[in-house]
Amino acid sequence: MLRLTRWISLGLVVATLLAWGGFWLRRSGIDLVGLGTAAVGIPTGVSVGGPFALTDDHGRAVTDASYRGRWMLVYFGYTFCPDVCPTELQTIAAALDRLGPQAAQVAPLFITVDPERDTPAALADYVKLFDDRLIGLTGTPAQIAGVTRAYRVYYAKVTPKDSTSYLMDHSSFIYLIGPDGRLSALFRPGQTAAELADAIRARMATS
Repeated sequence: MLRLTRWISLGLVVATLLAWGGFWLRRSGIDLVGLGTAAVGIPTGVSVGGPFALTDDHGRAVTDASYRGRWMLVYFGYTFCPDVCPTELQTIAAALDRLGPQAAQVAPLFITVDPERDTPAALADYVKLFDDRLIGLTGTPAQIAGVTRAYRVYYAKVTPKDSTSYLMDHSSFIYLIGPDGRLSALFRPGQTAAELADAIRARMATS
């Protein structure tokens, strides 16, 4: 029943993000990039993103205000992720390379959905496999629940049959947050590094 409830919650999140509201996005200047005609956006009154209080991969307490004035490129995943997380982090790293000097204006954040295993030390070892500029963030289960709720992120613990370890189901969007702390663009899974870098550069040019 719990698993069914979580999938229903996921369906509601996806429906909220993708069912209606493209007009609202256009009015707000938010781009839902790479979703083609299926993207119709977020309903009026529904926010994505917001304040958080977490711990970075050096063990320091940070908040969203710690990165104010820079663009935050936010991705949610976990270090034991077997497939989509490494792929998306490689894309983010390649996009930063494509941005050149402009990458200094970006804080690329990898926020775990698995705080039970993803300690600051584990995150530090993991993110440096992709790019030294990546910043891993973790927190208490309550803190992670708060930030994932703010960003409309779905995640759930799943234990495969005949396994003693677990995986995490999770949504896989990349969020671009402007220097003012507001959502600027939302990128679907599978975005190329070139598309990601071009979209970020375009948003920077019009900010």
